[in-house]
Amino acid sequence: MVSPPPGAAAAAAARTWLRVGAAPRPLMGSQGGLGPPGNGGPGEGESGETRKLQEGRAARGKRRKGKGKGKAGAGQGGRGSGAEGKPEPPLEEAAELGAEAGARAGLGKTGEEGGSVEEGARRNVRGDEGSARPRKEAKGRDDGKKEEWKVRTGQREKARPARAQGRGFQAWGRLAGSGAAMAAAAEEEAAAREPAGRHAAGPALLRLPEELLLLICSYLDMQALGRLAQVCRWLRRFTSCDLLWRRIARASLNSGFTRLGTDLMASIPVKERVKVSQNWRLGRCREGILLKWRCSQMPWMQLEADSLYISQANFILAYQFRPDGASLNRRPLGVFAGHDEDVCHFVLANSHIISAGGDGKIGVHKIHSTFTVKYSAHEQEVNCVDCKGGIIVSGSRDRTAKVWPLASGRLGQCLHTIQTEDRVWSIAISPLLSSFVTGTACCGHFSPLRIWDLNSGQLMTHLGSDFPPGAGVLDVMYESPSTLLSCGYDTYVRYWDLRASVSQNGFLRPLGKLGWRWRAPPNLPLHHLLLDRKCVMEWEEPHDSTLYCLQTDGNHLLATGSSYYGVVRLWDRRQRACLHAFPLTSTPLSSPVYCLRFTTRHLYAALSYNLHILDFQNP
Repeated sequence: MVSPPPGAAAAAAARTWLRVGAAPRPLMGSQGGLGPPGNGGPGEGESGETRKLQEGRAARGKRRKGKGKGKAGAGQGGRGSGAEGKPEPPLEEAAELGAEAGARAGLGKTGEEGGSVEEGARRNVRGDEGSARPRKEAKGRDDGKKEEWKVRTGQREKARPARAQGRGFQAWGRLAGSGAAMAAAAEEEAAAREPAGRHAAGPALLRLPEELLLLICSYLDMQALGRLAQVCRWLRRFTSCDLLWRRIARASLNSGFTRLGTDLMASIPVKERVKVSQNWRLGRCREGILLKWRCSQMPWMQLEADSLYISQANFILAYQFRPDGASLNRRPLGVFAGHDEDVCHFVLANSHIISAGGDGKIGVHKIHSTFTVKYSAHEQEVNCVDCKGGIIVSGSRDRTAKVWPLASGRLGQCLHTIQTEDRVWSIAISPLLSSFVTGTACCGHFSPLRIWDLNSGQLMTHLGSDFPPGAGVLDVMYESPSTLLSCGYDTYVRYWDLRASVSQNGFLRPLGKLGWRWRAPPNLPLHHLLLDRKCVMEWEEPHDSTLYCLQTDGNHLLATGSSYYGVVRLWDRRQRACLHAFPLTSTPLSSPVYCLRFTTRHLYAALSYNLHILDFQNP
C-alpha cells in the first residue's frame, strides 16, 4: 500500500479543520488517554500525559500574558496549537496547522503503514521544511496588521481633542491615507481651536466682510447693539469695537468726547463709558463723603490724573485716589503752604501750583519738590488766578487785573496792569493764548464780562449789555477758543459764541444791496457797540439761587453748584430745563457749593464742611 504524500495529508487535514471547526478541549480520563480515539499512537502512555500537562500550563501562562490573544486547543497526537484570538484563522494558517499535525501523526503510525521510525522522522523534517515558508509569511502578515492597528489607534487618540473641541464641525471619523485629506483635517482642527471664531457656515450676516458689517452696525442704536451682542461670542466681541460706539458716545452725556469729537478718555473702552453715561442721564448715583473738616471753609479744588488737590485755610493738600476712584488715601501726599491768609483760588499748570491768597500775594509751588515762591501782587485779596503757556493772570478786589510771567528768572515782574473799574471775581485765559476774559461785580460797568488783549492789555470786546446792577460773574471758563460759559449772581448760566456778532437795540440796520450801516446810540462809545455780543443760549436756576461754580464735559453736560443747601444740578445743553438736582446738605447745615469737578464716573463737590462724591459708576 502506497502512503500518500505529506502535502496531500496536510491539505486534507486543513479541509477537515475548516469544515468541522476548531478542535474541542481534550478530556483527560483516568487511564491517561488524551483526545478522541485514533489520535493516540501505540507509543503514548504515561509520558504523553505528563507532556500534555506541561503544554497546558504553558498555554495558560500565555493566555494570562497575552490578555485574550487566544485559547490553547488540543491538537492531534496530544499536541496543541494556539489561535491568535481570532474567530476563524485564514486559509494559509489552516494549511500550516494541518501540515504540522500530519507530520507529527506520522511518528506514531509505523506499525500500520509499514514505515520505520527513521522514515517518520524524515517525513517530519520534510513537513517542517514545507510549513516553514507559510509560517513566516503568516507571521509577517500578523506583524503588518499589528503595526496598522497601532497607527490607527494612535491617529484616533490624536483626533479625540479635535472631536471634543469641534463645536459643530465634522468629527474626525475617518482618516484618509491621501495627503489632501490629511491637510484638510489639519485645517479643520486649527479652525476648531480658535476661540469664539466666526462660523464658516451660518446666517449670511456672519459671512459678510468685517468692513461691511461695521458699516451696517453703525446705523444701529444702543439697544439694538446690546441685543446683537447676545447672539454669540463672536458678535459680542465684534459689537464691543470702539468704532461702533463713538457715534452713540458723542450723543451721550459725559462720555469723554468733546463737541469736536476729541476723545479725552482714550484709555477706557467707549462701550463702558456709554453704559455709565446712562446713569448720568437718569440721575442714578450713590452719594458719599470723602473728607470732613471742623471749621467752615471756602475750599477750591482741582483734579489731575489720580490725585485731588483741595485748599483748606492757608494750605493746599494733595490726596491720592484709590483704584476705584470713589475713596481717598487718608494721608495726604503733600502739603503746600506759604500764604498768611486763606487760599482763595489756585490752578495747576506745568507741574506747578499757582495760588491766590487773601493776603494779596501769589504763590508758585512745584508739585514734586519743596520749591515755593510768593510775591505781593495786589493791594487787596486776590480772588482769582489762571495760568497757561507760561503766563499768569490775576484779578483782585482792588479793581485791577494783572499779567505776570511764570519764568523763574522773572517771577514777580508785572507785564500789564489793567483797570477794570470793578472788583474782579473770575478770570480765564483763552486757549489761543491771545486774550483773557474777566468777570466782575457789575457795579461800576454795564457789562461784567470783558475780553482783553494778552499782549497789550487793551480792551477787545465785552459780552452783553443788559445785565442788572450787581449781576456779578463768579465763574467763567473757555470751552473752545471761540466759546465760553459764565454764571453768577444773576442765577443764569450763559453760553457765549465769539463768532456771532449781533447788534443791540436795533443799531445794526440792513440797507438792501448796499450792505449794513451802524448807528451809534447816545452816551456810549461806538467801539463798544461794534463789538457787542449776545449769548447764544442760557439756562435759569429754578430756585433763583446764586450759581457759584460750573463745569462742563465739553459736549452736552453742564454741572452747576448753587448757593443754598449744597444743590448740585445737572443740565443737558440740548434742553432748557434742569435734568437732575442733588441736595447735599440739610436745612441746619445749608452751604453753597464752592467748587465742583467731575470725571466720566464720579462728581466731586466741595462745601463748607465736607467734600462730597456722587458715584455714577456703582449707583
